[in-house]
Amino acid sequence: MRIATYNVEWFNALFDDDGVPQDDAQPSARRGVTRGQQLGGLGIVFTAIDSDMILVVEAPNHNTDRKTVRSLENFAKFFDLRARRAVMGFRNDTQQEIALLYDPDVVSVRHEPHGPPESAREQEGVPRFDGVFRIDLDIDASAEQVRFSKPPLELAVQVKDSGARFRVIGVHLKSKAPHGATNDDQVMRLSIANRRKQLAQAIWLRRRIDEELERGEPLIVMGDLNDGPGLDEFEGLFGRSTLEIVMGDAPGKVLHDPHARWALRHRLGAIPVSARFLLAPQARNGSEPGERYLSALLDYILVSPDLRPHAHGWRIWHPFDDPGCWWVPELRDALLTASDHFPVTVDLDL
Repeated sequence: MRIATYNVEWFNALFDDDGVPQDDAQPSARRGVTRGQQLGGLGIVFTAIDSDMILVVEAPNHNTDRKTVRSLENFAKFFDLRARRAVMGFRNDTQQEIALLYDPDVVSVRHEPHGPPESAREQEGVPRFDGVFRIDLDIDASAEQVRFSKPPLELAVQVKDSGARFRVIGVHLKSKAPHGATNDDQVMRLSIANRRKQLAQAIWLRRRIDEELERGEPLIVMGDLNDGPGLDEFEGLFGRSTLEIVMGDAPGKVLHDPHARWALRHRLGAIPVSARFLLAPQARNGSEPGERYLSALLDYILVSPDLRPHAHGWRIWHPFDDPGCWWVPELRDALLTASDHFPVTVDLDL
């Protein structure tokens, strides 16, 4: 079976309030792309990767008017995808939900969060992802309260043919921009505070991972960690990236993704990348004229040690780096039109 993670930039803008895909010439939220062009590109990409399970990062919004599951299932029906059922967990307030499309003929999936609810006492275990995590972030002997702006999605999965069971945690960790800062000092203070909070969320996530591994649960953690080795200047300040915290380092408990492993071992050399962003000129301090792109490795499929022997064929569907994408012009163009991230897939023999 094939599993995928795909961050779809502003997927929400491609649907009306009834969850109907908007295949028209109106602008999408992507620069220079119409809704019809982005929608068509996504249809080509989802069809090409042909996954049994696809974690959709930045899935359509869920509120009183819009429903994430309805929108995704309408999208799957529009393009006749095998992965035609959707599930989501705790909603958030960012218009960027975390959800899963899956093929109900291959797997059964249910949202199954672990941990005590917010009202439970701290000592009862690692809190549920819609709750509060208490941790001393600035070494002042006072625990601060940390919340997820996008609570991770916890799923229990069973393969129908073999009966094999495993768990999935879908994530989108993100350090907020320093909104409200009016000078360089404020930008620095807010950036450090936001980065510290992201690392606290990574520690929270890693503690849940340890709980699952101690229970003997086969586990896949996938999604957008929004950082990696050497990605920003704060990594040196805090010592480790979010990726390193989530992967872990205890013997027998290290999660595996070959792209992540390569990046950690070759920090000064070429590494795989999964996203491509257009930088505003001010982001480069005016050092060069015109606009340029930044490429980064942000998207991962991390498997537990017991799943590693069954996992193979990790692939980043990058239109310039993957020959199978480059030599198919329709797919290459669709990948560039559909999102600023590219899908990551892995095949599992279960």
